[in-house]
Amino acid sequence: NPRQRGFIRAAGCSENLKLLQTIIRSAKREHRPLGVVFVDIAKAFDTVSHQHILYGLQQRGVDPHIISLVSNMY
Repeated sequence: NPRQRGFIRAAGCSENLKLLQTIIRSAKREHRPLGVVFVDIAKAFDTVSHQHILYGLQQRGVDPHIISLVSNMY
């Protein structure tokens, strides 16, 4: 993915951090709600029960649409 910056010698994560800061500033300026999620799904949750993750999201009041999105990843 062209937005992935981890383990890349030149740019690192600074370009994506600047982009994120721009998005956050824009949302604040325009009084728009903004949610940010960082997901590394490659072997990220191999040892954690997927049901446990979904239950934890429910218990924390995460929007059901987001829970469904996470569920569909597995």
